[in-house]
Amino acid sequence: MTETTKTRPAPKAAVVLTPGAEARIAALMAKAPEDAIGVKLSTPRRGCSGLAYSVDYVTEEQPFDEKIETPAGMFYIDGASVLYLVGSTMDWVEDDFSAGFVFDNPNAKGACGCGESFMV
Repeated sequence: MTETTKTRPAPKAAVVLTPGAEARIAALMAKAPEDAIGVKLSTPRRGCSGLAYSVDYVTEEQPFDEKIETPAGMFYIDGASVLYLVGSTMDWVEDDFSAGFVFDNPNAKGACGCGESFMV
């Protein structure tokens, strides 16, 4: 290969999904509305620390969203949220009293006491 024809390695995803998160995405997609094309993670402004994690069904791709193909379907990251999430790990955790997605986000500089929101 010449210098001009070398290929670059594929970029790493902004968020790493654990097997638990992938399994939960599969469960969500199995009962998704008919028009859903995947599940989307965003960070809307909410809570006392400023940003929150939100996971919702998505019905159409947006131009700047990051797209991660999982065995269960497409997982999207809101384009405006990627900078807040780079290097994060998303997991699904269940115990006797609660169940939900849990995020290990190296960009979070603090969180509110209840865990509802975070700041960068």
